[in-house]
Amino acid sequence: MSVVGLGTWQLGADWGDVREEDALGVLDAAVAEGVTFFDTADVYGDGRSERLIGRYLRERPDAGVFVATKMGRRAEQLPANFVLDNFRAWTERSRANLGVDTLDLVQLHCPPTAVYSSDEVFDALDTLVAEKRIANYAVSVETCAEALTAIARPGVTAVQIILNAFRLKPLEEVLPAAAEAGVGIIARVPLASGLLSGKYTRETVFAANDHRNYNRHGEAFDQGETFSGVDYDTGLAAAALPPLEQGTLDAVRDLYDRRIRGQVHARW
Repeated sequence: MSVVGLGTWQLGADWGDVREEDALGVLDAAVAEGVTFFDTADVYGDGRSERLIGRYLRERPDAGVFVATKMGRRAEQLPANFVLDNFRAWTERSRANLGVDTLDLVQLHCPPTAVYSSDEVFDALDTLVAEKRIANYAVSVETCAEALTAIARPGVTAVQIILNAFRLKPLEEVLPAAAEAGVGIIARVPLASGLLSGKYTRETVFAANDHRNYNRHGEAFDQGETFSGVDYDTGLAAAALPPLEQGTLDAVRDLYDRRIRGQVHARW
């Protein structure tokens, strides 16, 4: 499995309009560059992302791609909804979307915090493995505390968490614990929704159906999923730093401590 994977939220929804042919082109370009790990979710475009991946892999059975999907965000976010019957229904839909009998990896998709402490939830996930509906299970989390709770679960194979130059807390708390437990890390939002690419300015315009427009302050879902929870102007200033020589690396750390840490460190 490639160390660098492809996140495919943008192929489903919430990043402006993406044409089907462009979405398939993105998948093909990733595979051409050696990517063999795709990350998706049943909620991305209400299954559109999964269906596009399923179509692509049917057309490219030689691609050798490992697909991680997620479940749980299509339902009301109540711990009572995270039960075996729902898990079976949700994974059945993902199996149909992706065109597979067994899902490679299914992640709980940033569920309510109480879910991570529920024995019944993880017993249900073990049942899905025993029934060969899924091969492995993992969790996608919002906070380091949730990650640490999940890592303590013996059946959890990976934790997905936001990790980038704006979100350094996982380096201090989560990665050491995961390494000790033998749990994988899926680092998401590595470019802070593109903010760290250096391609955005104050004049950049995002479409009305792009979360970089409508969720900057957590209006639709967790604020941390958009620009990693960092104020847009602050992020632009940080991304404008010069090439990363040692002095620049020191400046990045100093900037993080002075301007970023207070916005994100205690929250996630």
